[in-house]
Amino acid sequence: MVRATLDGIVIAESEETKKVEGNHYFPRSALKEECFVESLKTTHCGWKGAASYLHVSVNGTKHENLAWFYPEPLDAAKEIEGHVAFYSKVKITEG
Repeated sequence: MVRATLDGIVIAESEETKKVEGNHYFPRSALKEECFVESLKTTHCGWKGAASYLHVSVNGTKHENLAWFYPEPLDAAKEIEGHVAFYSKVKITEG
């Protein structure tokens, strides 16, 4: 099991993550949806495509643009379609 925690709160957990460039991408269904709000931020990766972001809220604190995903990844990154990754402020544990 892989868990993502922020400020001691589990925000995602799954046995089905995809690891790309050192980041665990969690299936969207593994997220504790009550902790997430869509962001307007977007960026672009040359081989993965256009990324969208999510704000993460725990313990009454909103952490802006702390998670990202590729709604329509390019062919080279199709394996992470429907998956979400986190910046290093989120603690990832395996086991």
